[in-house]
Amino acid sequence: QVQLVESGGGSVQAGGSLRLSCAASGRTISSYYMGWFRQAPGKEREFVAAIRWSGGSTGYTEAVKGRFIISRDNAKNTVYLQMNSLKPEDTAVYSCAASTRRLAYIPLTAHDYTYWGQGTQVTVSS
Repeated sequence: QVQLVESGGGSVQAGGSLRLSCAASGRTISSYYMGWFRQAPGKEREFVAAIRWSGGSTGYTEAVKGRFIISRDNAKNTVYLQMNSLKPEDTAVYSCAASTRRLAYIPLTAHDYTYWGQGTQVTVSS
């Protein structure tokens, strides 16, 4: 089992920044990728970014490229999502997830992830 706890959400004006954290505990050695997803009201959950624990390969959805940066601190078992130049359309509940699949590519879909955090709200006002 892997437990994930997100923090760092909040409210910010457009153009502002927030940094989300996802602390992993438990059998973290079983996870190979960590991802961030988001779900806005009335919309489906969508992939935001992911990173491989070993090597640090990353992937982003097109909507956040150049604005968001995913990183990890292996010693702290923590993954971060630095969100810059935030837009109102970034408003959503952001959840981190852990994938135990030994994929050669960045997993982009929710079904590739086994463990999920409870989510943290990010609200961007115009």
